[in-house]
Amino acid sequence: MDDYGLVLNAGSSSVKFCVYRRPEAATWRLEGKGQIEGIGTAPHLKAKDAKGSLLADRQLDTGISDGRKAISALAEWLGSHYSGARVLGVGHRVVHGGPSLAHPVLITPDVLAELRRLIPLAPLHQPYNLAAIEAAAERLPGVPQVACFDTSFHRGQPAVAELVPLPREICRDGVQRYGFHGLSYEYIASVLPDVAPEIATGRVIVAHLGSGASLCAIKNGKSVDSTLGFTALDGLCMGTRPGAIDPGVILYLFQNLGLGVKDVETMLYKKSGLLGISGISNDMRDLLSSTEPAARLAVDYFVYQAAKQIGALTAVLGGIDGLVFTAGIGENSAEIRQRICRASAWLGVELDEAANAQRGPRISPPSSKVSAWVIPTDEELMIARHTGRLLGISGRH
Repeated sequence: MDDYGLVLNAGSSSVKFCVYRRPEAATWRLEGKGQIEGIGTAPHLKAKDAKGSLLADRQLDTGISDGRKAISALAEWLGSHYSGARVLGVGHRVVHGGPSLAHPVLITPDVLAELRRLIPLAPLHQPYNLAAIEAAAERLPGVPQVACFDTSFHRGQPAVAELVPLPREICRDGVQRYGFHGLSYEYIASVLPDVAPEIATGRVIVAHLGSGASLCAIKNGKSVDSTLGFTALDGLCMGTRPGAIDPGVILYLFQNLGLGVKDVETMLYKKSGLLGISGISNDMRDLLSSTEPAARLAVDYFVYQAAKQIGALTAVLGGIDGLVFTAGIGENSAEIRQRICRASAWLGVELDEAANAQRGPRISPPSSKVSAWVIPTDEELMIARHTGRLLGISGRH
């Protein structure tokens, strides 16, 4: 009987999954990955094996209206495709662990209760993460589940990096800077000794650039600071989120425009950022191919904010040895990498145009004072490692 680990990353309209074979030696072996997208509208299952061969590509019943039903459909497909296999554990990406859950944990009723209390801090993500946990418990009773948090990697930062400068009585209740995309940054830090050993113990800024975007300052493999803070709204311009914004603007929306709380929440999470600036799309590919001035402005602002924050984090680190691009835009857009590197040339970043066009991994010439890299992230593998470690399953920790 084959033994597997299952990794789930649930969102509002999709559930991404990876199936890993139980490791016999060094690391987890990916067997298959895919997603159910279009939940609530036109649900569709697509899955491939580790070599990229198609395993499934089909429409699902339109009655799959939420994450719970999507997990049920996924469990049914997994049962038929991996017939006779045993699931040893399920690892989940959970966006927010709050101040008390600083490491991946085995999910218990008490842990679930704590995670529910954190929903207001990550309303776009946390409810769907928790729904997947509950659905998996129903479909796989008795199978242990592990929660891996996007905030964990950032715990241990200096106090000044975690501080929100509001009255102490407010901050005592957990109002602080948490940082996110931690599973991505943790994975990058874990592979630097192999991919880029010359910067692995140095001062590195990792640019996780996707629909959600942030930067993380890493020193000797540890997070020192990041651009995301109390929520996933801060820092860089994102697909539909504004990034850093003067709090007075929010007051103006309430006091002068008469907008309600839900209106402002929807605006900040779903209508701002690249979409808000361009009025066209939240997808960088659409904006780069557009000739509309508003699309160009949105791209300019994205690059401007990234370069600006790279400078700020360089100050935090006291210098920079390496710049790493990862995630959807960071891994796939040579133009965005080029523009950010050019804007960061004053720091000593040089770009090898040919290497950049080929996605690296190193995209700077040997003469560059600061080396630049493209390293694909693998949050799912990071979750599998944590799940294996907590459940006592052999494999790389």
